[in-house]
Amino acid sequence: MREILRCVRTPHHHAFLSTARPGFYLPVRALSRIVRAKFRDRIDTYGRLEEIPGEVWSMEWNVNCRPAGDGSGALEYLAPYVFKVAISEHRILDVNAHDVRFRYQKPHSTRVRTMTLPIMEFLRRFLQHVLPRGFMKVRYYGFLSPSSSVPLEDVKARIELAHGFAGPTPDTPLEAAATLHCRHCGGVLRFSRLVLPGDSARGWLGSLGGPVGASAVLSAGSAGP
Repeated sequence: MREILRCVRTPHHHAFLSTARPGFYLPVRALSRIVRAKFRDRIDTYGRLEEIPGEVWSMEWNVNCRPAGDGSGALEYLAPYVFKVAISEHRILDVNAHDVRFRYQKPHSTRVRTMTLPIMEFLRRFLQHVLPRGFMKVRYYGFLSPSSSVPLEDVKARIELAHGFAGPTPDTPLEAAATLHCRHCGGVLRFSRLVLPGDSARGWLGSLGGPVGASAVLSAGSAGP
């Protein structure tokens, strides 16, 4: 990339002015348009292009490009997000021939505690965090982080408020209420009123011609809503 030349076209010939400065790749404006076009093509590949307003693709994007050197700085930055051991070295307080003493915190607690384990038990717990061959551990952040205290339902509600999503209405048919039958004659009961103990409706039940005893009151009460 260091040998890229800046060229000026004239009517008769090409004039090579100077070589690009070390680390130079492309002008920021040109690189921004390249990134915008490639990003648009990738969105179109997944069939989501219609969900993005059209003016996004006509405005100028701001793309920052810096030389990465030999990549050691990028590797150092990405390493904690790609892999993290079960316990960091600064949490281990003491190690001897028999035990390991270390600091830890319980979930949703800021209190720092200490624990001492036999070496074999410490190794057993540590190896539970070693993934099988072919798997890769990736750290999560934000509401996906294990230390996040935001309930998932709150996250869903905030997304709906921000984007105006309309939740689907469940198409669940309502079940018809079961038909109640009189336990004496077997006839279908029709709700008339609720009879409570000491209610004056006991006399009203007597006018129906049936018994006014406790069984009649209970029968009427069983036909409640």
